Amino acid sequence: MDAFKKWMRVFGCARARMYAVISKTTMIEYVKGELAEITPATAVVECAGVGYLLNISLNAYSAIQGKREVKLYVYEAISEDAHTLYGFAEKQERELFLQLLTVSGVGGGTARMIISSFTPAELCNVISSGNERMLKSVKGIGLKTAQRIIVDLKDKVSAYASGSNAGTPSVATQSSEVMEEAVSALTMLGFQTAASQKVVTAILMETPSLAVEQVIKEALKRL
Repeated sequence: MDAFKKWMRVFGCARARMYAVISKTTMIEYVKGELAEITPATAVVECAGVGYLLNISLNAYSAIQGKREVKLYVYEAISEDAHTLYGFAEKQERELFLQLLTVSGVGGGTARMIISSFTPAELCNVISSGNERMLKSVKGIGLKTAQRIIVDLKDKVSAYASGSNAGTPSVATQSSEVMEEAVSALTMLGFQTAASQKVVTAILMETPSLAVEQVIKEALKRL
């Protein structure tokens, strides 16, 4: 009996180490196939008769919506009681997602909410510029978490910020003050932060030179 207990302890430790190793590796680089089902939060991609359910961001949803054949880069979150797949339309978005997961207190759901609120270039600039206010506007992100993200990732994302979308300044860099003021005003008027943020971002992408009051007026027409 003592030998059996000892064997179980060893087996249990080995299994724990196995899960720890697996959780840090990616067996599936991407899935490519027919888009069988899609919602703003999930996509089912059929490959060789197997349907893979992937959790996706709003950026990925916008990129693949309406397409028949799609390719999504994959991150596998494996634990003893769950096996979750996350899908990304771009490698850079997956890299940012993985960087967010290294921050204490940020899990898969929170990381997906963050990357759904910004484009990769915008998120890089928000973090590298230390914009706590913009990070706090994401649902579920408080001041301490926003500060941890900035402290932990500021240097790591600087390469992304300088290398992504070269020649096309992001909204976060070009009109950050206008965006912040417009989103803040719309939130005080009773609109949800995430929805306001998306609309304001779209408006500033279309016409970056608009003044804050013009952005707000246009946003009120779209919300």
